[in-house]
Amino acid sequence: MKSFAVLALAVILAPAALAQHQTFAVNPDASEIKMTLNTTHEVVNGMFRIQSGSIEFDRKNPKMSGSVTVLAGSGKTGSDSRDKKMNKDILKVDQFASVSFAPKTYNGTIAASGDSSIQVRGVFTLLGTAHDLTIPMQIHMDGSKVTAKGQFVVPYVQWGLKNPSFMFWKAENDVAIDLNLVGQISN
Repeated sequence: MKSFAVLALAVILAPAALAQHQTFAVNPDASEIKMTLNTTHEVVNGMFRIQSGSIEFDRKNPKMSGSVTVLAGSGKTGSDSRDKKMNKDILKVDQFASVSFAPKTYNGTIAASGDSSIQVRGVFTLLGTAHDLTIPMQIHMDGSKVTAKGQFVVPYVQWGLKNPSFMFWKAENDVAIDLNLVGQISN
């Protein structure tokens, strides 16, 4: 009788435990990454295209895995000549076709529905070099639909990329990133 009670308890609790482990599949077509670079003469705004994204997480354990990958050569700033220079001289897309973020852990609580605010720590890989980065994220869950938004700064010059400044046109050494990921969640 005692072993039956243990088995019954395990059967009852197992779905609740398994339901905590979930996968967020990013929809690249519905998601976007915006960048803002301040310069002496203008604010350069641009967008990059997400190639893929899948993040596994558990509500009871602050570990995460997976990645979000961006096509390095997909950046559009409204100027073909500027985009060509960015791809060739700064992002070196011939050698490094993608930029990625691989989450490792998070602080905070991810609600089963509604809004959550968390801090996601992970590895941002740019020009083949890994950099530790923490991104504050606002998550909204509505059934299986998820939106994850975050804003952060990439110190691209400090991380070894070339500053695009020339003559009287000076660019800052940091670029602001506005991340908007949309997708589906599954168990």
